[in-house]
Amino acid sequence: MLNNPAARKVVSGVIEPPARLLLRMHVSPDAVTITGTVLTVAVALVFLPQGWFIPAVLIILVIGMSDLLDGTMARMSGTSGPWGNFLDATLDRLADGAIFGGLVLYGAFNDQPWVTTGALLALVTGQVTSYAKARAEAVGASANVGIAERAERLILAGIATLIAGFGVPYVLAIALWIVGLLGLVTIGQRIWTVRAQLRASRDGG
Repeated sequence: MLNNPAARKVVSGVIEPPARLLLRMHVSPDAVTITGTVLTVAVALVFLPQGWFIPAVLIILVIGMSDLLDGTMARMSGTSGPWGNFLDATLDRLADGAIFGGLVLYGAFNDQPWVTTGALLALVTGQVTSYAKARAEAVGASANVGIAERAERLILAGIATLIAGFGVPYVLAIALWIVGLLGLVTIGQRIWTVRAQLRASRDGG
């Protein structure tokens, strides 16, 4: 998401000082990753079902900075590698599940079936999208394609949730259904891509 050099420079200037401080305090990147996930899950499952959308989005946004912080700490300490990538990706799935699960509960508690079903669709397609990528790599292919990857899904859902917090009707249900349907498209794109790769490999072999 930070492909612009100027944006990367600004973010580095903000993230690196606390990263150095935490490393001096002997806090590991893994501890930051785990703490960020636990806090995200807690906020999502407590705030979102209650309809406390504005504080939920703002707090999760701040906590989300740990995704940048732990990576910076790992790079600065020379500990970046497969384990950190695995832990981060795995816990991201847990955080995503809690966020969309919290919105499922909100819809269920407030008799809003379109929110409930949209959030459920977004939850399932998001998890399958990630699973498809992992399975593709397991069979020797790659699935780095899709109209809606994790960042796009969370940004759209987050903006809609924030707007809903100001009392705007229907926007949350519409956004969640869009996220879910885009997730279905992304799954289809990944299935098609992997199928093409494996058929080409078979025919070439």
